[in-house]
Amino acid sequence: MMPRLLLRVWPRGPAHVLGAPSRPLSAGLGHDEYLQHSIVPTMHYQDSLPRLPIPKLEDTLRRYLSAQRPLLDDSQFRKTEEFCKSFENGIGKELHEHLLAQDEQNKHTSYISGPWFEMYLTARDSIVLNFNPFMAFNPDPKSEYNDQLTRATNMTVSAVRFLKTFRADLLEPEVFHLNPAKSDSNAFKRLIRFVPSSLSWYGAYLVNAYPLDMSQYFRLFNSTRIPKPSCDELFTDAKARHLLVLRKGNFYVFDVLDQDGNIVSPSEIQAHLKYILSDSSPEPEFPLAYLTSENRDVWAELRQKLVHDGNEETLRKVDSAVFCLCLDDFPMKDIVHLSHTMLHGDGTNRWFDKSFNLIVAKDGTAAVHFEHAWGDGVAILRFFNEVFRDSTQSPAITPQSQPASTNSSVQKLSFKLSDALKAGITTAKEKFDATVKTLTIDSIQFQRGGKEFLKKQKLSPDAVTQLAFQMAFLRQYDQTVATYESCSTAAFKHGRTETVRPASIFTKRCSEAFVKEPSKHSAGELQHMMAECSRYHGQLTKEAAMGQGFDRHLFALRHLAVARGVTLPELYLDPAYGQINHNILSTSTLNSPAVSLGGFAPVVPDGFGVAYAVHDDWIGCNVSSYPGRNPGEFLRCVQKCLEDMFDTLEGKAIKT
Repeated sequence: MMPRLLLRVWPRGPAHVLGAPSRPLSAGLGHDEYLQHSIVPTMHYQDSLPRLPIPKLEDTLRRYLSAQRPLLDDSQFRKTEEFCKSFENGIGKELHEHLLAQDEQNKHTSYISGPWFEMYLTARDSIVLNFNPFMAFNPDPKSEYNDQLTRATNMTVSAVRFLKTFRADLLEPEVFHLNPAKSDSNAFKRLIRFVPSSLSWYGAYLVNAYPLDMSQYFRLFNSTRIPKPSCDELFTDAKARHLLVLRKGNFYVFDVLDQDGNIVSPSEIQAHLKYILSDSSPEPEFPLAYLTSENRDVWAELRQKLVHDGNEETLRKVDSAVFCLCLDDFPMKDIVHLSHTMLHGDGTNRWFDKSFNLIVAKDGTAAVHFEHAWGDGVAILRFFNEVFRDSTQSPAITPQSQPASTNSSVQKLSFKLSDALKAGITTAKEKFDATVKTLTIDSIQFQRGGKEFLKKQKLSPDAVTQLAFQMAFLRQYDQTVATYESCSTAAFKHGRTETVRPASIFTKRCSEAFVKEPSKHSAGELQHMMAECSRYHGQLTKEAAMGQGFDRHLFALRHLAVARGVTLPELYLDPAYGQINHNILSTSTLNSPAVSLGGFAPVVPDGFGVAYAVHDDWIGCNVSSYPGRNPGEFLRCVQKCLEDMFDTLEGKAIKT
C-alpha cells in the first residue's frame, strides 16, 4: 500500500493528457550519443511493478452513485440507485467474478489494458480533434537558438539521443521520489541495480520511491497507427533509421542513424534540413496527409487503394520513420493561433497517424502533437522534458554552425494517385476544413496567484481550479454537468488512466453559494465550503491514482458483457449512465518547466476541452469548444470565480 503523501501529490494528466510526476531532469553529457548513462537499467523495475487492482464491486457502485448525486434530481437518482442494487446482486456480480478470474489468468498485464487499446483502435471517428492532443514547448531561453533551422536540428538530435538512450537501457527509470535525497542518490542506485528485477520495486518502495510503468515507451519511435476496417493496428519497425520530414505538404526522408546505429553528425542533419527548407517545390495539388484526418474506415479503404496502386514501399517509409518532423512556413501570431496550428493545422503538413509529430514553426515555436492509442501523458511528457532540456542545455549546433558541405542524401517521396485517390483527398480536405472551422479556442492567464498562495491556505491548487470550472459553468449556464479529469495509473503494470469526477455534492453546494447567494454567507463559511471541496477532491484523486475510481471498472464490466454476448445490463441503459459519460467538461492538467501550454478539442459536440496548469503564482487555462458553447464567456466566468475565491480567502467581500 502506498503512503497517503504520494497520493496527495500524484500527477494528473488528460484522457487526452497528460500527466507525469515532477522529477529532476537528468544531467546532460555534452555531445555524447546518449542523454544519460543510468547505472540502473531503464526497465529494471518493470517486472516487479504491482498490478492494477480491480476495486470491490460495492465500492465501485458507491462511488458511482456519489458522482451521480449532483447531476440528478431525487426521482432520477432513486431509479439509478435501483439499477445499481439489481446490478450488484445479479449480472454485475457474475461479470465482476468473471473479470477477476480473467485478470488472474493474465498476470503479465492489467485488466484495463486490452479493452482500452480496443476502445481507441476500434473508434471510427477521425483521430484529429477527437483524440490527438498537443503540447507546446517553451522557447529556447537563448533567443538566437529559436531560429527554425537551428531549433529543428537541435530538437531532432536530442530526440534521436533519447531513442538511443532508451534502447540501450541507459535512460533513468521513471520513478516518483518522495524522498529524493535518499532514493535518487548514487548510493541507492548502486545498490538497487543488483536487486533482481523481480524484486526491485520492493527495494524502491522501502525508500519511499515508486517506479512507474514504462511499457508504452517503445511505441514513441518508428511507430504509426495503421487504418484497418473496423479496428486499426499499431505498427512499429525499430530497425528503420530514417526521419520523415513534412514541409508544404511534401514528404522527405533521410537517415538520422547510420548503419552501425550511430547518430548522423548534427552538421549533416542540419544540411539535410536546410536543403528541405530551401526546396522551392509548391504544395502538391492533392496533399496526401489529409487522408490521415478521415473517418478510419474510409481511410482504411483509401489506403488499400494506395497500396494497390504501387505505393506500398513509400508508405512503409512513412510508417516506419523514427518520427515525423513538420516544418511550417509561418510564425505564430498569438496563443490562439499557436493552439489551432499545433492541434490541427491546415491538414497538409501533419501525418496524424504517427505516434508523434514534432512541429517547428518559422519562428522556432515548437510542439508535439501525438496520437493517443499507443500511450498516455507519462511517456510523452518524459520525452518532451528530456528533449527540451537536452536541446537547450546541450545543443548539438549553434546559430553560427555551418551545415556539412555534403551532397544531400534527402529523398523526396512521391505517390502515385489514381482518380479515385484524388477524389478521396478532395473529400477529406472538404471534411477537414468544415470541421476545424467550427472549433473555437480561447485562453486566459489568471495572474493574481497560484500554487504558492493556495498551499498557504491549506487548499489543493488542483481542487480550487476544478471548483472554478464548476462555478463558471453554473454562472454561465445555471447547470452542474458531467466533468472528467484524467489521472495516471502508471504506478501499476500496464496502468493507463482513471477518471477523477470533480463535480460533487460539495462543489455544487459551494458553487451555488458563491454564484447565487454570496451575501448570505460569511467569508468564514465560504472558506469552510472551499476546504470541504478541497478535502473531497484530494480523496477522489488518491482513490483514482490507486486504481480505486469507478469509471474503468464499469467500463471493463461493460466490455466483458459485450464480449460474452450478454444482454447489456440495465445500469448501462439508464439515461443517467449515458449522461455521466457525456463529459461536457473534459479537463486535463499538466505542469512542466518545458511546457508553455497544451490543448485538445471537446470530447462531445456540446462540451468544452479544458487544458490548464497551476503555476507558482498564476493559473493558465486553454479552452476549446464547438458552436453552441462560448469559451471566451466561460473563461470570463472562470476569471470571475477565481477572483471571488481569492477575495474570500483574503477575507474580503465578493464583488457583485
